[in-house]
Amino acid sequence: MWLGVITLLPDMFDAVSNDGVFGRALSSGRLTLELFNPRDFTEDRHRTVDDRPYGGGAGMVMMVEPLRRALEAAQEAAPERAKVVLMSPQGQRFTQAMALAESESKALILVCGRYEGLDERFVARYVDTEWSVGDYVLSGGELPAMTVMDAISRHIPGTLGNHQSVIDESYLDGTLDYPHYTRPEFAGTESVPSELMTGDHNRTRRFRRSLALQRTLERRPDLLTGRLFEPLDRQLLTACAERLGAHTVEKEREKKQDH
Repeated sequence: MWLGVITLLPDMFDAVSNDGVFGRALSSGRLTLELFNPRDFTEDRHRTVDDRPYGGGAGMVMMVEPLRRALEAAQEAAPERAKVVLMSPQGQRFTQAMALAESESKALILVCGRYEGLDERFVARYVDTEWSVGDYVLSGGELPAMTVMDAISRHIPGTLGNHQSVIDESYLDGTLDYPHYTRPEFAGTESVPSELMTGDHNRTRRFRRSLALQRTLERRPDLLTGRLFEPLDRQLLTACAERLGAHTVEKEREKKQDH
């Protein structure tokens, strides 16, 4: 897969390019990353990429021309027609399902804004879609772009040493992850749950699934809304609800409303 990123801060991407899963994917050739700095496509000696907003207001706005030229260079470098995505708090919430779908693409271009944002004329004409990684504002689109890149790379065959890691990951089946434990068996007064020590794989699988459902019911009940459950999940979820109490979810909702 080929990834092109338009950014004023290309050095930030060293953080994901040199190490970890994404770095190994680059080293193995399963991923290709190219960075395009709009400053390299300016014509004045100050390499100007921003200006004051029409209508007044705080901050600066990224100009159309440097962005357009950087995008054209990225499109020329891409192996085929690439979707152009702007990382933006106004965008569609990026999900695991989207990461899985995009891993099938051959090319993708991510645009990282800075300052107060981009001239809307560039967005309207050249951007195919906008993605958000959460309901908050960051200083730029670089960190969200890295998040998206890492999430997508995990689904490219051969990126992870153990493909079962992808299959077992939380959110793929709409639930949060179950708790994990490793050696030693005892850490102070706390011990590993006995259900994980029996060597009975069916018992372990059932125990983990029960904890995943319980954690989801406690922390993100919205993920369970409108879902169709297998008989075992229905049984485990009913038991979880009984352990937590019938009004646990309602109490959590009321608590959030009080704040």
